Amino acid sequence: MPVPGPLDRIPLWLLLGIVIVLLVLAVEGGYRLGGYRLRRSEGEAGAHVLALVTTTMGLLALVLAFTFGFAATRFEARKHMVVDEANAIETTYLRAGLLPGDRGAKVRALLRDYVASRLEGVRLGNVEQAVRRSEELHRELWKEAETAGRDHPSSPVVALFIESLNRTIELHTTRVNVAIRSGIPGVLWAALFAVAILNLMAVGYHAGLVKTRRSPTVATLVMSLSVVMLLTADLDRPQEGALQVSQQALNDLRRTMGD
Repeated sequence: MPVPGPLDRIPLWLLLGIVIVLLVLAVEGGYRLGGYRLRRSEGEAGAHVLALVTTTMGLLALVLAFTFGFAATRFEARKHMVVDEANAIETTYLRAGLLPGDRGAKVRALLRDYVASRLEGVRLGNVEQAVRRSEELHRELWKEAETAGRDHPSSPVVALFIESLNRTIELHTTRVNVAIRSGIPGVLWAALFAVAILNLMAVGYHAGLVKTRRSPTVATLVMSLSVVMLLTADLDRPQEGALQVSQQALNDLRRTMGD
């Protein structure tokens, strides 16, 4: 079943608000600390601090790019998995029509139910129920394959059907692992938040140290970082947000099956 990550329990809109508040507080805290240091010590050079801020900005960009790339790679993998799974199911469906007796019609009915349950789970967002139903149908389909294999052990048609059914089941397992059980690690999220907060604190610290008034451009930096982090979280969530993997391949297959 799905294993939620540390941020998966937080809605995306709330996550955006939390990130904005944290980054604004980081800037303000750094600004006040810089003003305090300026009053207490005259020896700290603003140019030196600016060089350090520039370095930390590069580090933040690196961590952010790595995290975003991780999420984007998983998003692309989910897109390919939908197409691969649809192709495997279609192959199994076609080969089922060649099975001896009336077994082919029963297998095809199970496959139509299988596709319908997958699409229904995505539409309703009930992933756990869809996975359980898929596993039940796998067992029923495999029983039919076992029976066909025992009754016709030398049939090449049965062998091809079993091969394609095995491929369908394997792709289901892979898709569940890729889409649900392998999100961005919590330690990576923690590193991204820590680097972002420390970086914004450094920006505010430099502004306070050189007596720069609070610039509206800081709001641009805060919003830009918040939006990119939101998009990263959106890419990492298969069942939530604006960036959803299209199920068109399975919808087309369902129409082909005549359901």
